[in-house]
Amino acid sequence: MRALTWHGKQNVQVDTVPDPQIVNPRDAIIRITATAICGSDLHLYDSMIPGMSNGDILGHEFMGIVEEVGPANTTLKPGDRVVVPFVIACGQCFFCDHKMPAACDNSNPAEKADASEIAYGYAMTGAFGYSHLTGGYAGGQAEYARVPYSDYGPIKIPDGIEDERVLFLSDIFPTGWMAAENAQIQPGDTVAIWGCGPVGLFAIKSAILMGAGRVIAIDHHPRRLELARQNGAEVLNYHEVQVREALREMTAGIGPDSCIDAVGMEAHGFSPDNIVDAIKQETKILGTDRPHVLRETIMAVRKGGTVSVPGVYGGVADKWPIGAFMEKGLTLKTGQTHVQNYLPQLLELILEGRIDTTDLISHRLPLEQAAEGYKNFKENQNEWTKVVLKPG
Repeated sequence: MRALTWHGKQNVQVDTVPDPQIVNPRDAIIRITATAICGSDLHLYDSMIPGMSNGDILGHEFMGIVEEVGPANTTLKPGDRVVVPFVIACGQCFFCDHKMPAACDNSNPAEKADASEIAYGYAMTGAFGYSHLTGGYAGGQAEYARVPYSDYGPIKIPDGIEDERVLFLSDIFPTGWMAAENAQIQPGDTVAIWGCGPVGLFAIKSAILMGAGRVIAIDHHPRRLELARQNGAEVLNYHEVQVREALREMTAGIGPDSCIDAVGMEAHGFSPDNIVDAIKQETKILGTDRPHVLRETIMAVRKGGTVSVPGVYGGVADKWPIGAFMEKGLTLKTGQTHVQNYLPQLLELILEGRIDTTDLISHRLPLEQAAEGYKNFKENQNEWTKVVLKPG
């Protein structure tokens, strides 16, 4: 089959690789009909996440048709149309039983789990196409994929609904929804969201559906800010204003009730702290992440407020304003997305027409042009807001 593979920093290419096979009784083989490039894929593209190997198959946002199932899978059958969550979870361990599938204890194979246990204290959950820290599973930017624990994760999609309307159930829609949920929004609250990429835009949509009175979106790309505005947000261009001062003025000196960091470890801009972070990040020793946005959310949110962090962080950083965090009495909520928890509810919102999941798509490419998609998604973020890839 054809698949997009990683070959080093900013070096990806479509190769011919072996077709996936059933390995475990609960597996399924999916013929992929649509897949997408995620903002967090750029962390791999930029070699910011350790644990990648030459030839690894990328991609964690995908859907398709079931071609084959293992003998223990009684949930799916060949011909079923499914969206696959990016996190791989068994559905039976302590964490899955407590509705935390993104903390599953069984999906990261024992021979792969040691690295993330050393880095984070406990082993990470398995994920598709996202380094050997998360199990080394082949991703979904390919013609076919093996889906472990497929009787627990994938959600069946009814006939008559286009792939693009449901594809983002695999990651960015549930991630934006959980980001808004973690912000603990009360009716009428003011929510500030940093980053108008795909996750930030879904956080905007979700916050409004959850009853936020005002959503203020922060970015510097004109097209992304316009998309945020079209989805009901007020916007701030951080190249044109001092963000914290603007938020204070917009909230009568109180500050937003909650702030969402939808940027993560590769914050942009020329603030002094971010310049220092970028230098440290290049060394891979003095620091690994650029957490300017996380610092700014902590300083900007009102006293007693909540900071929600869907943006990906991967290592260590300093100058974290722990004093402000403690003295202001803040709540911080973060984590990989418990996708499986949200799928039925979010699919229903799509089927009812209560949310547009397609307005952020800027480009549609055949899988064979995936390398071009990555390059432009990285270098032309104003115009390339979301890339959908079509295998075959």
